[in-house]
Amino acid sequence: MTIKKSLLTAAVALTGFAVSAQEPAEEFEYVFNPHWYGQAQVGIQETLGEASFGDLLAPNAQLAAGYQFTPLFGARFSLNSWQSKGSIDFRGTHKWKWNYIAPMVDATFSLTNFIGGYNPERLVDVNVLAGLGVNIGYKNKEANNINAALSEAAGFTVLQKNWTGTQARFVFRMGAAIDFRVAENWKVGLELQANVLPDGYNSKKAGNADWYFNGLAGVKYTFGTSFTKKKKVAPAPQVIVEEKIVEKIVEVPAKPVEIVKDVQEPISRDIFFTISKTQISVYEMVKIKEIAEYLKANPKAKVNITGYADKGTGSLKLNLNLAEKRAQAVADVLRKDFGIAADRIKAAGMTAESQPPFDKPVLNRVAVCVTED
Repeated sequence: MTIKKSLLTAAVALTGFAVSAQEPAEEFEYVFNPHWYGQAQVGIQETLGEASFGDLLAPNAQLAAGYQFTPLFGARFSLNSWQSKGSIDFRGTHKWKWNYIAPMVDATFSLTNFIGGYNPERLVDVNVLAGLGVNIGYKNKEANNINAALSEAAGFTVLQKNWTGTQARFVFRMGAAIDFRVAENWKVGLELQANVLPDGYNSKKAGNADWYFNGLAGVKYTFGTSFTKKKKVAPAPQVIVEEKIVEKIVEVPAKPVEIVKDVQEPISRDIFFTISKTQISVYEMVKIKEIAEYLKANPKAKVNITGYADKGTGSLKLNLNLAEKRAQAVADVLRKDFGIAADRIKAAGMTAESQPPFDKPVLNRVAVCVTED
């Protein structure tokens, strides 16, 4: 009986040890505290222009102060500054640079916390951001000098949006950032930004918005305590993730250029436009100048200008109006910029029965100019 009691006691003790060994370890949960942070970054900028990628790289820097309201949402005020570059391929390649400062207000959103739940001790944090601000450009002297030299040689203004002094423009920003936690209040990270401004930031008239892209690396410091750690009472709710996709389409129509000199017989030139536009680019101005030179060399000659629109885009009424405006735009340049008398110019848009001059619809965004003696 003594042996049986001893075995029973040992079995009960082993059972109790096994049960205690299987008890779950103590778990904790994080409680978010709203907090301020500061940020300093340096990097590079690429401005879109008539150059290969990398030819318009410039230095960039940014200082920012932000406030994190919730684990997901925050706001940031930043000063982005340093340098932008532009170029034009017109009778050679010409480049210039200028300085700017851009105060911005951004809204930030934590993808990491949205997908994986709040964990301030996580190594990596990925955020997306969007913001508005003002780009204040200055020291545009290099573009001014290039424009003066090219315009004098060409006989018309080459940089049609050239600006002097200080220019302020609204700017919209989109971006993404990845931060790596290296200490309790310190993070290092990378940030990519896409910034869009009104046409003319690079002193050129393109009929569409201008862009520059920033790549930045820097440090972020959190002021105070951003979270507290408490014993976990209930499991965290499962977060369901919906993937969001954003598409961006950029259309860059080709602009063929043909330069002919010393023509004595009647000539014909096709002035091409971008979709739904009536603005005349620098490249097409070369053709209009050739027509003007012919008319000046032949005082009795006249020119017929017929505007067209792509019938596959827009309504008939809209296209007829657009075609007439394109013809009139060419006529206005001949009169105002080159001094051709109005009675030597006949400008009209296509009619509903007009046949398009080209087989490809994209080429029918054109004003056809034909001289006659």
